[in-house]
Amino acid sequence: MIRSLFSARTGMLGQELQLDTISNNLANVNTSGFKRSRTQFEDLFYQTIRQVGAETSEGGQIPTGIQVGMGVRPTAVQKIFTQGDFVQTSNELDWAIEGNGFFKIVRQGEDFFTRAGTFKLDGDGFVVTPNGDRLQPEFAVPTETASISIDAGGLLVALDANQNTLASVQITLHKFINPGGLSSQGSNLFQSTEASGEPEEANPGTEGLGTIAQGFLENSNVDVTEELVNLIITQRAFEVNSKAIQTADQLLEIANSLVR
Repeated sequence: MIRSLFSARTGMLGQELQLDTISNNLANVNTSGFKRSRTQFEDLFYQTIRQVGAETSEGGQIPTGIQVGMGVRPTAVQKIFTQGDFVQTSNELDWAIEGNGFFKIVRQGEDFFTRAGTFKLDGDGFVVTPNGDRLQPEFAVPTETASISIDAGGLLVALDANQNTLASVQITLHKFINPGGLSSQGSNLFQSTEASGEPEEANPGTEGLGTIAQGFLENSNVDVTEELVNLIITQRAFEVNSKAIQTADQLLEIANSLVR
């Protein structure tokens, strides 16, 4: 009964983390470029009371044995990098990546990567994120610019009122061998780790990278219906584990009453 108390406790802690993950997914349902997370679990150490395959005193063999589990623990909160739906904005600085890849930006001298293409222009004309981090490679839009165009292959062009080219730059995308190994930094940013591997840079539409759609944004890939179903399952699992603790407590109370 004491074992059941601690096993059920691990179950409640695991469901608490699951609830935290679901809540974060739902909170970011309208966050551009957001990727949902999924909690993964594994069972804990087993106490072996009777070894499987052990020989009996009569010379036979135990076919199944007795092993009692000690509960559960979370092993990972994995980012799921499936494509989100597109929404048309008609804003010339809203860009969506159709397929694999990340934009690269620099913040305080460090490289970060993002799927959110909600870019702006700062006071110097540079293309930046809403937090002022510059898109790489850097591009300063001339003051005479009347419109900005970027094609599917990433060629960014500043045009004057007569549609003449004032300046241009080739925007590149980056991919990782294991995007699930990226470290989330907030502000729609990811940072590479040893688990993700080093970023591989190439032009959009080449080497397995997606293309760029101007005037569109990628919504989060959170499925609200799926998250609500998971929320119900999590709530019921938490209740069942709490019920197991209550039952074990009642059995202990009965056992203690026998001494009186």
